[in-house]
Amino acid sequence: MAASAAHLKLAATPEHDAASDLNDLLVRVARGDESAFAAIYDALGASVFGLARRVIRDPARAEEIAQEVFMQAWQSAARFDPARGNAKSWLLTLAHRRAVDAVRHDQAATNRENKYDWSGGPDYDEVEETVTITLEHEQVNRCLDGLTELQREAVNLAYYQGYTYAEVATALNANTATIKTRMRDGIIRLRDCMGVGA
Repeated sequence: MAASAAHLKLAATPEHDAASDLNDLLVRVARGDESAFAAIYDALGASVFGLARRVIRDPARAEEIAQEVFMQAWQSAARFDPARGNAKSWLLTLAHRRAVDAVRHDQAATNRENKYDWSGGPDYDEVEETVTITLEHEQVNRCLDGLTELQREAVNLAYYQGYTYAEVATALNANTATIKTRMRDGIIRLRDCMGVGA
């Protein structure tokens, strides 16, 4: 695959628009073009790994994330829309989301590990813990239902999917200032609904 990609290397001449070339390559990847995929990998592999490394810190884990991102890109390249952004931003957004998800997953695992009663004592009640978690999830969902549609979508994208304010604004076709205001108001409403102090 790498050998056939040699002729697709991005030209470093001023008249070539590298972003446009990457967009074209990603459109070809959506059609199953392996040589285009190899060229995308050659052009953006280091950037994807570097971003994952900054978020994850562990080089081996960052390498796994980069591989997962390129697998996801191969499988979902058809979702890329050049009219909404460029290929590099699309791939780096995938990398950022995966890396953030990995950090959250690792933190949750650490929290569970720290919470577990290793003494083997009878203090921990698994049924009570399960019921408590279920009730908390139901309360969060009820409170989310009380938000406006824009607030709910913005909070979901930012807190559950790791989007930045700018990405949320793009996804919801709104300006960033509006998104910040709606999210702030939404978080205040959630706190009030759940009885959490500011």
